[in-house]
Amino acid sequence: MPELPEVETIVRSLRSGGMTGDPVLNRQIRSVDCFNPKTLIFDGSSEQCSELLSGSHLLNIDRRAKYIRFQTEKQWILIHLRMSGDLRCEADNGSALQPHDRLMIHFSDGMRLAFNDVRKFGRVWVTNDPDSVLAGLGIEPLSDEFTGDWLFRHLEGRSRMIKTVLLDQSVIAGIGNIYADESLFDAGIHPKRPASGLTEKECRKLRDSIRKTLEHAIEQNGSSFDWAYKGGHFQNEFRVYHRKGEPCPVCGTPIERIIVGQRGTHFCPHCQVLDVRD
Repeated sequence: MPELPEVETIVRSLRSGGMTGDPVLNRQIRSVDCFNPKTLIFDGSSEQCSELLSGSHLLNIDRRAKYIRFQTEKQWILIHLRMSGDLRCEADNGSALQPHDRLMIHFSDGMRLAFNDVRKFGRVWVTNDPDSVLAGLGIEPLSDEFTGDWLFRHLEGRSRMIKTVLLDQSVIAGIGNIYADESLFDAGIHPKRPASGLTEKECRKLRDSIRKTLEHAIEQNGSSFDWAYKGGHFQNEFRVYHRKGEPCPVCGTPIERIIVGQRGTHFCPHCQVLDVRD
């Protein structure tokens, strides 16, 4: 599943052009076609949704957690790519749909934005209240509010393993399996450590590691981890993720893989020691 760096890369491309094709910011919507009824979440039919959005402009495009947000004069369009969603902006010249196209936004200037989703898990919401979809999300890890002190306060009393907390979107929004593993390695924290056992110093280090890892991944356009997202280069810099049996880049100890919260988890047993007191 695309995580924060991949979604941020897509948002920047939608604004300025790039991997998704031509920029879509400020384009006027002519109509919307939905080819899979489960893709669109709207209080009405897809035809009513198209009529409602017709004539509106994409005034702003940004990201909240792993959601892409389009703001128009009339409504908000929220997209979650889930496992295999993808977006592309192309000429609306009557060419055939690509396999797995689920929803199409047609623009008045002869372009179109296609939402393609092989596994059909992705969703598109059209709503006048984005908080009805996003209200349960936690803090943005790239925001000024996300500090070491904030992390220490919000880990107090949480007995769950630290990796499961990092993956909890109601606590910190946008971190997934890849960047949790890489951040914990950078901070030298075992993924099974109880979150409440982290010291203030460790929380400050973990906060810095999360920020550094995410920011560097964004610089690399995220990670190309399978056929669903091919735009990134950060996978070439993985230090533990998907490197089971390979030497740790710091100490040379073979990377191990365990299951934490039903997720495959990679770490260095020498650099990330699980204290017996935990």
